[in-house]
Amino acid sequence: PMTEAARARRLPIGLTLATLISLAILIALGVWQMQRLDWKSDLLAQIESRSEAPPRPTSEILALAASGEDLGFYRVSLTCPGLAAAPFVQLYAIKDGQAGQRLISACPVSGGAYDSILVDRGFVPDTVSERPPVDATASAPVEVIGLLRNPDPANFVTPDNRPDANLWYSRDVAAMAATLGVSAPAPVFLLAETPTNPDFPALEPTPLPGEIANRHLEYALTWFGLAGALIAVYAAVIRRRWTS
Repeated sequence: PMTEAARARRLPIGLTLATLISLAILIALGVWQMQRLDWKSDLLAQIESRSEAPPRPTSEILALAASGEDLGFYRVSLTCPGLAAAPFVQLYAIKDGQAGQRLISACPVSGGAYDSILVDRGFVPDTVSERPPVDATASAPVEVIGLLRNPDPANFVTPDNRPDANLWYSRDVAAMAATLGVSAPAPVFLLAETPTNPDFPALEPTPLPGEIANRHLEYALTWFGLAGALIAVYAAVIRRRWTS
């Protein structure tokens, strides 16, 4: 018959299985964060190379979509007739801790598969109630330089857009374009980095956040560290059983 000491030296099946499952999960999370690190590093390199390059004609970049090119963060230039007084939709946003609205108007584009592009003209804080004048017949050209951005998808915490009240919480290209009365919109937004309303300084162009965080290495080390701690705790339990 097995002695009490021999029984104590047997690996505890339940504890061992739970440890192995938890260890596999922790390691998988660490590996996933390392993969995210590679993705974020490539994205930041792409953002830097594209956003710091001289602007290219918008129609030239939009034509790349036909070959499946990701248009995000290309720096482009575009002439928009009447943009300073164009109708706009208001997208809720937060900048430097201040709530406000981003004003988005449509601009015609020529050539390619698209007839228009939505231009994010900038941010107005909630402390400012005034808005730029709107005149749908205005035609004075406005030269815009900015970055192309893919719309962020809405998630389960994003409030529903309210076009009837001109309150938007997600960048729904098709719905915004329909509200502004334009057709065939490009699938990206042009975020202006040059002023579209110099006589209305409260409207501040904000094409990119000041800094895009890349903490995936930190997260990966955390998960791997927890895996190492789990191994140490399991080993301590087994050692205590064997030496008691």
